[in-house]
Amino acid sequence: MDDGRYERQSATAGGAAASELLPHILLIDDVPEDIRATLILLKTQPWRISLASDAYQGYQRALALRPDLIVLDVHMPQMDGFSLCRLLREAPATRHVPILFLSSANTSLERLEGLTVGAVDYIPKSCAPEEVLARIKIHLQLTWRAPPAVHESQADPEPQGDEIVLRAAMRLIENQLDDIPSLGMLAQKVGTHEKRLTAIFREHLGMTVFAYIRDARLRRGQDLLCESAMSVQDVAELVGFRNACNFTTAFRQRIGMTPSQFRQQALGIAETESAGRA
Repeated sequence: MDDGRYERQSATAGGAAASELLPHILLIDDVPEDIRATLILLKTQPWRISLASDAYQGYQRALALRPDLIVLDVHMPQMDGFSLCRLLREAPATRHVPILFLSSANTSLERLEGLTVGAVDYIPKSCAPEEVLARIKIHLQLTWRAPPAVHESQADPEPQGDEIVLRAAMRLIENQLDDIPSLGMLAQKVGTHEKRLTAIFREHLGMTVFAYIRDARLRRGQDLLCESAMSVQDVAELVGFRNACNFTTAFRQRIGMTPSQFRQQALGIAETESAGRA
Protein backbone atom coordinates (compact mmCIF):
# COMPACT_ATOMS: atom_id res chain seq x y z
CA MET A 1 0.00 0.00 0.00
CA ASP A 2 1.33 3.44 -0.89
CA ASP A 3 2.45 5.37 2.17
CA GLY A 4 1.73 8.76 0.69
CA ARG A 5 -1.06 11.16 1.50
CA TYR A 6 -4.74 10.39 1.03
CA GLU A 7 -7.48 12.98 1.01
CA ARG A 8 -11.23 12.83 0.68
CA GLN A 9 -13.17 16.05 0.29
CA SER A 10 -16.88 16.38 1.00
CA ALA A 11 -19.25 17.16 -1.86
CA THR A 12 -19.60 20.72 -0.67
CA ALA A 13 -15.91 21.33 -0.19
CA GLY A 14 -14.34 22.90 -3.21
CA GLY A 15 -10.62 22.57 -3.91
CA ALA A 16 -7.52 22.51 -1.76
CA ALA A 17 -8.53 25.52 0.34
CA ALA A 18 -11.70 23.76 1.52
CA SER A 19 -9.79 20.56 2.34
CA GLU A 20 -7.67 22.51 4.81
CA LEU A 21 -10.82 22.99 6.90
CA LEU A 22 -11.19 19.21 7.36
CA PRO A 23 -9.75 17.32 10.34
CA HIS A 24 -6.38 15.82 9.42
CA ILE A 25 -5.45 12.33 10.69
CA LEU A 26 -1.88 10.98 10.51
CA LEU A 27 -1.43 7.21 10.78
CA ILE A 28 2.06 5.82 11.48
CA ASP A 29 2.51 2.07 10.93
CA ASP A 30 5.35 0.13 9.34
CA VAL A 31 2.93 -2.57 8.11
CA PRO A 32 -0.06 -0.61 6.74
CA GLU A 33 -1.60 -3.85 5.47
CA ASP A 34 -2.35 -4.69 9.11
CA ILE A 35 -4.72 -1.70 9.33
CA ARG A 36 -6.05 -1.84 5.77
CA ALA A 37 -9.67 -2.32 6.83
CA THR A 38 -9.41 0.61 9.24
CA LEU A 39 -7.81 2.79 6.56
CA ILE A 40 -10.60 2.01 4.10
CA LEU A 41 -13.20 2.94 6.70
CA LEU A 42 -11.41 6.16 7.67
CA LYS A 43 -11.25 7.23 4.03
CA THR A 44 -15.05 7.22 3.92
CA GLN A 45 -15.06 10.08 6.43
CA PRO A 46 -14.80 13.78 5.53
CA TRP A 47 -11.23 13.87 6.79
CA ARG A 48 -7.75 14.21 5.34
CA ILE A 49 -5.72 11.06 5.88
CA SER A 50 -1.91 10.84 5.78
CA LEU A 51 0.18 7.71 6.26
CA ALA A 52 3.81 7.18 7.31
CA SER A 53 5.56 3.80 7.17
CA ASP A 54 8.11 4.20 9.98
CA ALA A 55 8.64 6.25 13.12
CA TYR A 56 11.23 8.67 11.71
CA GLN A 57 9.10 9.41 8.67
CA GLY A 58 6.09 9.81 10.94
CA TYR A 59 7.97 12.24 13.15
CA GLN A 60 8.96 14.44 10.20
CA ARG A 61 5.45 14.36 8.72
CA ALA A 62 3.89 15.17 12.08
CA LEU A 63 6.09 18.27 12.44
CA ALA A 64 5.49 19.37 8.85
CA LEU A 65 1.77 18.59 8.50
CA ARG A 66 0.66 19.38 12.07
CA PRO A 67 -2.24 16.89 12.03
CA ASP A 68 -5.26 17.15 14.31
CA LEU A 69 -4.87 13.57 15.56
CA ILE A 70 -2.17 10.88 15.31
CA VAL A 71 -2.74 7.11 15.25
CA LEU A 72 0.48 5.30 16.13
CA ASP A 73 1.80 1.73 16.13
CA VAL A 74 4.18 0.48 18.83
CA HIS A 75 6.49 -2.13 17.33
CA MET A 76 8.43 -0.48 14.49
CA PRO A 77 12.07 -0.83 13.40
CA GLN A 78 14.79 1.61 14.54
CA MET A 79 12.47 3.59 16.84
CA ASP A 80 9.32 2.27 18.50
CA GLY A 81 6.05 4.11 19.03
CA PHE A 82 6.70 4.87 22.70
CA SER A 83 9.94 6.69 21.85
CA LEU A 84 8.21 8.60 19.06
CA CYS A 85 5.38 9.60 21.38
CA ARG A 86 7.89 11.08 23.84
CA LEU A 87 9.41 13.22 21.07
CA LEU A 88 6.01 14.34 19.79
CA ARG A 89 5.03 15.41 23.32
CA GLU A 90 8.11 17.66 23.54
CA ALA A 91 7.83 19.28 20.09
CA PRO A 92 5.73 22.49 20.21
CA ALA A 93 4.08 21.66 16.86
CA THR A 94 2.63 18.38 18.17
CA ARG A 95 2.61 18.82 21.96
CA HIS A 96 -1.18 19.19 22.15
CA VAL A 97 -2.13 16.76 19.35
CA PRO A 98 -4.06 13.73 20.68
CA ILE A 99 -2.15 10.48 20.07
CA LEU A 100 -3.91 7.11 19.91
CA PHE A 101 -1.94 3.89 19.92
CA LEU A 102 -3.31 1.23 17.55
CA SER A 103 -1.15 -1.83 18.07
CA SER A 104 -0.93 -5.59 18.42
CA ALA A 105 1.31 -4.94 21.45
CA ASN A 106 -1.45 -5.33 23.99
CA THR A 107 -0.10 -6.47 27.35
CA SER A 108 -1.16 -4.51 30.42
CA LEU A 109 2.39 -3.13 30.79
CA GLU A 110 2.44 -1.97 27.16
CA ARG A 111 -0.94 -0.29 27.49
CA LEU A 112 0.18 1.42 30.69
CA GLU A 113 3.42 2.64 29.08
CA GLY A 114 1.51 4.00 26.10
CA LEU A 115 -0.75 6.06 28.33
CA THR A 116 2.16 7.10 30.54
CA VAL A 117 4.20 8.54 27.67
CA GLY A 118 1.30 10.75 26.62
CA ALA A 119 -1.28 8.90 24.52
CA VAL A 120 -4.96 9.63 25.09
CA ASP A 121 -6.08 6.13 24.11
CA TYR A 122 -4.68 2.65 23.47
CA ILE A 123 -6.51 0.43 20.99
CA PRO A 124 -5.61 -3.19 20.17
CA LYS A 125 -5.44 -4.01 16.47
CA SER A 126 -7.90 -6.82 17.14
CA CYS A 127 -10.62 -4.18 17.61
CA ALA A 128 -13.17 -3.88 14.82
CA PRO A 129 -12.48 -0.96 12.45
CA GLU A 130 -15.83 0.51 13.49
CA GLU A 131 -14.63 0.75 17.10
CA VAL A 132 -11.38 2.41 16.01
CA LEU A 133 -13.42 4.92 14.02
CA ALA A 134 -15.71 5.57 16.99
CA ARG A 135 -12.79 6.26 19.31
CA ILE A 136 -11.15 8.61 16.81
CA LYS A 137 -14.44 10.50 16.48
CA ILE A 138 -14.66 10.88 20.26
CA HIS A 139 -11.19 12.40 20.53
CA LEU A 140 -11.78 14.66 17.53
CA GLN A 141 -14.98 15.92 19.15
CA LEU A 142 -13.00 16.78 22.27
CA THR A 143 -10.26 18.68 20.44
CA TRP A 144 -11.38 19.71 16.95
CA ARG A 145 -11.97 23.45 16.74
CA ALA A 146 -11.37 23.73 20.48
CA PRO A 147 -10.05 27.09 21.72
CA PRO A 148 -6.27 27.18 21.27
CA ALA A 149 -4.26 26.24 24.33
CA VAL A 150 -2.09 28.77 26.06
CA HIS A 151 1.37 28.41 24.54
CA GLU A 152 4.74 29.54 25.66
CA SER A 153 5.84 33.11 25.06
CA GLN A 154 6.37 33.84 21.40
CA ALA A 155 9.69 35.38 22.40
CA ASP A 156 10.98 31.97 23.49
CA PRO A 157 12.57 30.07 20.60
CA GLU A 158 10.95 26.74 19.82
CA PRO A 159 13.17 23.72 20.50
CA GLN A 160 14.46 21.94 17.43
CA GLY A 161 16.14 18.62 16.68
CA ASP A 162 18.55 17.72 19.47
CA GLU A 163 16.77 20.02 21.92
CA ILE A 164 13.59 17.97 21.60
CA VAL A 165 15.55 14.77 22.26
CA LEU A 166 17.16 16.48 25.26
CA ARG A 167 13.81 17.57 26.69
CA ALA A 168 12.35 14.09 26.22
CA ALA A 169 15.32 12.53 28.01
CA MET A 170 15.18 15.06 30.85
CA ARG A 171 11.45 14.46 31.35
CA LEU A 172 11.93 10.68 31.35
CA ILE A 173 14.71 11.01 33.94
CA GLU A 174 12.63 13.31 36.17
CA ASN A 175 9.70 10.86 36.04
CA GLN A 176 11.80 7.77 36.82
CA LEU A 177 14.37 8.95 39.36
CA ASP A 178 13.93 5.82 41.46
CA ASP A 179 14.47 3.43 38.55
CA ILE A 180 16.33 5.08 35.67
CA PRO A 181 17.19 2.73 32.80
CA SER A 182 20.72 2.18 31.54
CA LEU A 183 22.24 4.86 29.31
CA GLY A 184 21.69 2.72 26.22
CA MET A 185 18.07 2.05 27.08
CA LEU A 186 17.50 5.69 27.98
CA ALA A 187 18.83 6.74 24.58
CA GLN A 188 16.64 4.17 22.84
CA LYS A 189 13.55 5.43 24.65
CA VAL A 190 14.05 8.93 23.19
CA GLY A 191 14.78 7.72 19.67
CA THR A 192 18.57 7.95 19.56
CA HIS A 193 21.74 6.07 20.53
CA GLU A 194 24.05 6.26 23.53
CA LYS A 195 26.88 8.23 21.91
CA ARG A 196 24.58 10.88 20.47
CA LEU A 197 22.63 11.32 23.71
CA THR A 198 25.89 11.81 25.60
CA ALA A 199 26.99 14.44 23.06
CA ILE A 200 23.63 16.25 23.31
CA PHE A 201 23.88 16.55 27.11
CA ARG A 202 27.46 17.79 26.92
CA GLU A 203 26.67 20.34 24.20
CA HIS A 204 23.48 21.76 25.70
CA LEU A 205 24.00 21.30 29.45
CA GLY A 206 27.76 21.03 29.77
CA MET A 207 27.53 17.78 31.74
CA THR A 208 27.24 14.04 31.27
CA VAL A 209 23.95 12.20 31.46
CA PHE A 210 25.02 10.64 34.76
CA ALA A 211 25.89 14.04 36.24
CA TYR A 212 22.45 15.34 35.24
CA ILE A 213 20.77 12.32 36.83
CA ARG A 214 22.64 12.89 40.11
CA ASP A 215 21.71 16.59 40.08
CA ALA A 216 18.07 15.76 39.37
CA ARG A 217 17.99 13.27 42.22
CA LEU A 218 19.49 15.74 44.67
CA ARG A 219 17.12 18.53 43.56
CA ARG A 220 14.15 16.25 44.08
CA GLY A 221 15.60 15.16 47.41
CA GLN A 222 15.75 18.78 48.54
CA ASP A 223 12.10 19.27 47.59
CA LEU A 224 11.00 16.17 49.50
CA LEU A 225 12.97 17.16 52.57
CA CYS A 226 11.25 20.56 52.60
CA GLU A 227 7.74 19.43 51.63
CA SER A 228 7.32 16.20 53.61
CA ALA A 229 8.09 14.55 56.91
CA MET A 230 9.49 11.39 55.29
CA SER A 231 12.61 9.90 56.77
CA VAL A 232 15.95 10.46 55.04
CA GLN A 233 15.95 6.75 54.16
CA ASP A 234 12.58 7.02 52.42
CA VAL A 235 13.64 10.16 50.56
CA ALA A 236 16.84 8.44 49.44
CA GLU A 237 14.91 5.47 48.05
CA LEU A 238 12.36 7.64 46.28
CA VAL A 239 15.03 9.56 44.39
CA GLY A 240 17.03 6.49 43.41
CA PHE A 241 19.82 6.13 45.97
CA ARG A 242 20.50 2.64 47.29
CA ASN A 243 20.62 3.74 50.91
CA ALA A 244 20.56 6.79 53.15
CA CYS A 245 24.34 6.73 53.58
CA ASN A 246 25.01 7.17 49.85
CA PHE A 247 22.35 9.88 49.67
CA THR A 248 23.82 11.73 52.66
CA THR A 249 27.34 11.62 51.20
CA ALA A 250 26.23 12.94 47.81
CA PHE A 251 24.00 15.54 49.46
CA ARG A 252 26.80 16.87 51.68
CA GLN A 253 29.18 17.08 48.71
CA ARG A 254 26.66 19.05 46.67
CA ILE A 255 24.82 21.17 49.28
CA GLY A 256 27.48 21.47 51.98
CA MET A 257 25.36 19.96 54.78
CA THR A 258 23.60 16.72 55.61
CA PRO A 259 19.95 16.14 54.64
CA SER A 260 18.89 16.47 58.28
CA GLN A 261 20.72 19.77 58.66
CA PHE A 262 19.19 21.02 55.42
CA ARG A 263 15.70 20.12 56.62
CA GLN A 264 16.21 21.85 59.96
CA GLN A 265 17.50 24.98 58.24
CA ALA A 266 14.61 24.97 55.74
CA LEU A 267 12.04 24.55 58.53
CA GLY A 268 13.68 27.35 60.52
CA ILE A 269 13.48 29.72 57.56
CA ALA A 270 9.84 28.78 56.96
CA GLU A 271 8.93 29.36 60.62
CA THR A 272 10.70 32.75 60.60
CA GLU A 273 8.83 33.84 57.46
CA SER A 274 5.52 32.65 58.95
CA ALA A 275 6.13 34.64 62.14
CA GLY A 276 7.01 37.71 60.12
CA ARG A 277 3.68 37.57 58.26
CA ALA A 278 1.69 37.16 61.51
